[in-house]
Amino acid sequence: MPAAAALANNTYRETQSDLPLVKKPAQPFYLGGLAACASVSISHPLDLIKVRLQTQTGGGSSLGVIKSIYKNEGPLGFYSGLSAAVFRQLTYSTVRFGVYDTLKQHYQDENGKTPMGTTIAIGLVAGMFGGIAGNPGDVVNVRMQNDGSLPPNLRRNYKNALDGLYKIARNDGAGALFSGLGPNVGRAILITAAQLCSYDIFKQALLSTPYFKDNIGTHFSASILASLVATTLSSPFDVIKTRVMNAGAGEAKQSIVGAFSSILRNEGIGGLFKGWTPSFLRLGPQTIGTFIILEKLREFYYDSYAKRHKVRFA
Repeated sequence: MPAAAALANNTYRETQSDLPLVKKPAQPFYLGGLAACASVSISHPLDLIKVRLQTQTGGGSSLGVIKSIYKNEGPLGFYSGLSAAVFRQLTYSTVRFGVYDTLKQHYQDENGKTPMGTTIAIGLVAGMFGGIAGNPGDVVNVRMQNDGSLPPNLRRNYKNALDGLYKIARNDGAGALFSGLGPNVGRAILITAAQLCSYDIFKQALLSTPYFKDNIGTHFSASILASLVATTLSSPFDVIKTRVMNAGAGEAKQSIVGAFSSILRNEGIGGLFKGWTPSFLRLGPQTIGTFIILEKLREFYYDSYAKRHKVRFA
């Protein structure tokens, strides 16, 4: 039996070596969005806490928000607005990951590498398109997550993401779905460049050492480093866009500059980093989950592609 197994392995390796060597094709456009949807379903409670903190104009702590949600809304309150969060990822992350991976694949050199400067530029472009595509879902997401903290007579009570889109367009006008577009696109540009680009850069740096292999440990390490960079760079944009998006019909509308000035005047520069801890606690697990799931989806896709087309990759 051992001899037969060895013969089979040798035959398999010889068969594999006979297959034509080809460049990896671009991955499907939707893979990143699919991975992000799966990950956000786990990290949603932390995102909810972050939004509640950012919409408070006074002091507050993560623990205080957690106690308030549990007391007033119960355990299910931590999943308020989950449908909107998933809808946002279907638009925002599908576009940004899709554009990023497609352009990155297009600009690879003969060794399959994309120069760092080109990678960062691609991340900026991908973030811009993702921010625009995901803005309506983000508006609904912010409002649904913050609804439970409002007095009963001021709550919007959207049933789900699609109901929220319809009611916002009907009551506030279609333009309200693009409120906060400036800071949201700015945040998306920064977070995509910081998250996706830094993940690739950290991953390649780790793989260039003798201590790391292309496995889940490397993916975990690169993604946690990427989430630290992304959280810090995106925090001011995140706070401003949350304040702007949360204003509904009948409330005083804030401009981006107005919101920025108000935060600095009333809360100091620390106000621009309000919710950093829950934001990192959300973005860390979400980033780790997204990239680990994405790497597994890529592995499955390319293995299936190679078997289906009887090729091997350079």
